[in-house]
Amino acid sequence: MIRPTKHKTPRRPAPKKQSSNQKDPVGVYCRVRPLGVEDEECCIEVISNTTIQLHAPDGLKANRNGEFKETQYSFKKVFCIKTSQMELFQDVAKPLVDDLIHSKNGLLFTYGVTGSGKTFTMTGSPGQGGLLPRSLDMIFNSVGPYQAKRFVLKTDDKNGMEVQNQVDALLERQKRENQPTVVPKTPSRQRLDPEFADMINPEEACRADGVDEDSSYSVFVSYIEIYNNYIYDLLEEAPYDPIKPKPPQSKLLREDQNHNMYVAGCTEVEVKSTEEAFEVFWRGQKKRRIANTQLNRESSRSHSVFIIKLAQAPLDADGDNILQDKNQVNVSQLCLVDLAGSERTSRTRAEGNRLREAGNINQSLMTLRTCIEVLRENQMCGTNKMVPYRDSKVTHLFKNYFDGEGKVRMVVCVNPKADDYEETMLVMRFAEMTQEVEVARPVDRPICGLAAGRRQKNQAFKDELSRRLEERGGPVNTESTQSVMHQLLQNLPPLPASEITDPHDDVTLPRLIEVLEKRHKIRQMMTQEYNRAADMLKSMLQELDSSLVSKENLIQDQRGQLGEKDKTLHSQKTEIDRLEKKSKMLEYKIEILQKTTNIYEDDKRTLQQELESREQRLQREQTEKRRMEQRMQGMVQDTKHKWEKECERRVCAKQLEMQNKLWVKDEKLKQLKAIVTESKTPSDQRPAPDKPQRPSRERDRVPAKRSASPSPVPTGPPVRAVHRRSHSAGGERWVDHKPSSNVELDTVMQPILGSNAIKVSAPSEKALAKCDKYMLTHQDVASDGEIQTKLIKGEVFKTRGGGQAVQFTDIETLRQELPTGPSRKRRSSEGNTAQGGDRMEGDWTDVETRCSMAVEMRAGSNLGPGYQHHGHQKRRKP
Repeated sequence: MIRPTKHKTPRRPAPKKQSSNQKDPVGVYCRVRPLGVEDEECCIEVISNTTIQLHAPDGLKANRNGEFKETQYSFKKVFCIKTSQMELFQDVAKPLVDDLIHSKNGLLFTYGVTGSGKTFTMTGSPGQGGLLPRSLDMIFNSVGPYQAKRFVLKTDDKNGMEVQNQVDALLERQKRENQPTVVPKTPSRQRLDPEFADMINPEEACRADGVDEDSSYSVFVSYIEIYNNYIYDLLEEAPYDPIKPKPPQSKLLREDQNHNMYVAGCTEVEVKSTEEAFEVFWRGQKKRRIANTQLNRESSRSHSVFIIKLAQAPLDADGDNILQDKNQVNVSQLCLVDLAGSERTSRTRAEGNRLREAGNINQSLMTLRTCIEVLRENQMCGTNKMVPYRDSKVTHLFKNYFDGEGKVRMVVCVNPKADDYEETMLVMRFAEMTQEVEVARPVDRPICGLAAGRRQKNQAFKDELSRRLEERGGPVNTESTQSVMHQLLQNLPPLPASEITDPHDDVTLPRLIEVLEKRHKIRQMMTQEYNRAADMLKSMLQELDSSLVSKENLIQDQRGQLGEKDKTLHSQKTEIDRLEKKSKMLEYKIEILQKTTNIYEDDKRTLQQELESREQRLQREQTEKRRMEQRMQGMVQDTKHKWEKECERRVCAKQLEMQNKLWVKDEKLKQLKAIVTESKTPSDQRPAPDKPQRPSRERDRVPAKRSASPSPVPTGPPVRAVHRRSHSAGGERWVDHKPSSNVELDTVMQPILGSNAIKVSAPSEKALAKCDKYMLTHQDVASDGEIQTKLIKGEVFKTRGGGQAVQFTDIETLRQELPTGPSRKRRSSEGNTAQGGDRMEGDWTDVETRCSMAVEMRAGSNLGPGYQHHGHQKRRKP
């Protein structure tokens, strides 16, 4: 069996919105908060009512030129520190309330750094009401006389409005009165809330013009907060379980049939007065999440949104009842948003939950900035990039306003202190960019086609009817009066026919005269009866008048007593109001102190837990440290033993090497001794031998010892292979770098550097700056007893950074005998002198001399095995 496939229900097409070509920029205002301390450094200066200037504070890093750049920013209007709450409301929020009453939406939010006065601007304080209470007061002052009865207009669960008849509304009111009240009752005008009574002065009350009197109004309020990118209902009354309390449930964002975003399942309370609305707001404000940070005593940790929804339903043709058609109901709303302040964790030193809250706050504000940037780019460059509204709940909830569903205004609050300078710069740039975004102007809502002035005509008719009833002394009924006159006429005898056709008729006239006489008698009797009744009524009225006079006198006495009691009651009532106000303020202070105590207790518990965790960590670290110390001691002992063994091994190897060298020298001495012995034979018995070749020193050469002056490490291009006598033949100026321990040269080839050469014993940057050639003299003692001198030459050039560098290009090597050893010629001459001076010095004399030197060293003179044959001490490795 094949089941038929079910097709998806097609989505209802969105209603076509009337396009509006007119656009208005986002209204951005700036409010400067006064400094907390008078002598504190200020970095903001108000130049005009539309421009402010930012000065960099002292100690801030300057720009590349070493100067601080002063920047100016322009707004729609700038409010200085002396601006009152009333002036701010008149310029910013009053036009939005006028639009709300005329069925247009509005969005107003405060933006700024933490501690800049956003909550004070939105809510205010006793005696200085903010934008929210003044908006509520203006709404009820305007539509108060035209409000519908409670529950006549009712919200549904899909962001719409329903209309109920009078009977259903009455039944629901009675049902709500019998149940435990969830919605607070409207307080009477005689007993105002002390907290709200001080918010707005009666002289500052505002009223909107052009209110439609042919409609009935209902006001609904809701209060939500966006905490860690979750939406919570602050007016939701959930049952509290003291054993296992449940956390509040987050709400979801949904889209209605008109593609407007709303919070599903949010509590919407119908309010009938300013006091009741503010009491609902205050009840939700107590649930809002606040915390103590380094920068703000009561820092808001969430974005709060207070939504005022105004439903306007037209009256019927009679002007008496509401038209029972929900399609004719216009719903407009005003959103008042108090954004949480952006903050840097390096200043607040936030940890744990505070750090997570700050991250979510900054992320949502960054998403708002990104959406504004994309909107601005789309409008200015003509692109069609997708605006990332869904990245944050704040932008997703208010995306309809940026698409042309109402006016958008922003109040930028700034703190002029120097510590907030860098963050204030970011806020100013965001505000400047926001002003360039344009929002489509909302179109006027269509009105019903009924005649205007229906309510006034109905009221005038009711007033006239009441006046007539007061004049008649009772209800006026024309039909009853006519029936009484008809009965009286029927009691009189009927008139006979009065037509006379014959002049001799004697019957008609006497008959008519008789009937008229009877009527006259009956009329006389009725007149007498009426006079008697009138006399009786007159006497009764006189009695009533006398009794009324006595009662009026009694009433006067009672009124006098009542006046005295009223005065007493008034004084007592004044005292009771004063005590209630005092009690309310004390309760508020107690609640604040309780919140502060809870905050301190939470901080205390957190710090105790952190202290315990740190103590445990410290104990673990100490244990680990002791364990590491023991391990390191063992490793040190092992390393010490290892190196001791290595040193012993190296010493043994060195001793063996020295013994081998001594053995080689002994062998050489024996060979030299044999040569000397053979050479002492008489010269006349054999021919003079040729000059013996000098044995190669490469075979017997041992590795050269390390010199005190380090060997140069060639850098840059390779050393040139071509050698010549000297590179100093030109007219350049040389640096002669010769260590103080060098031996004077006694070679045939001598370096000629000129008279202007600078001689130094250590590298000198000052000398390099004055010369363009460089020569380093390096000496080393070879194993055959000669001094090997290396002349390392290079060129000096300037580096890009302004210094000097040397590039070595050539090496010259010179050899000479050690000047401190005894000369062979001297010993030969001495020998010849001893023999009479007739012998010429020969090769054998040199050999004999060297042999005698070797024999002396062998014999254990002051120059031991640790010394070279020329008498200089060996250079040991460092």
